Amino acid sequence: MPFLPTISTFFIILSAILVAFGWRFILKDKPKAHKKTMIAAAISALLFFIIYVSRTAFIGNTSFGGPESIEIYYTIFLIFHIFLATTGAIFGVVTITLAFKRKIKIHRKIGPVTSIIWFFSALTGVMVYLLLYIIYDGGTTTSMLKAILGG
Repeated sequence: MPFLPTISTFFIILSAILVAFGWRFILKDKPKAHKKTMIAAAISALLFFIIYVSRTAFIGNTSFGGPESIEIYYTIFLIFHIFLATTGAIFGVVTITLAFKRKIKIHRKIGPVTSIIWFFSALTGVMVYLLLYIIYDGGTTTSMLKAILGG
């Protein structure tokens, strides 16, 4: 198993689990536990993002190494995942900002939507990880910096 993709996937799974616990805490009227858990979820998501961006910049992205006959389906799935992850991240930043600004009425409205998007983003992210590194051998990896600077 590749080290950095495994670690980053761990953090996104942890983030989704923490969001689920945070949601449960607020439903049980435990706002302090909710706040701590959601902050931990955000930190976990941020750690994922830092590892992912660093790996992408310095090591590179790994291409799909599975059968050519399903590569188009993988690519469509990957685009769907990227859309979910980007949307989830934007919603996440907005949702946590609303909470810190004490705009709880709006926070309560978009929080559940954000959580659902985040769960699907995490789930599809795990599937991308499994398809790239576990189910099939990964394809080639090219550093973004090498691609830009040559070499």
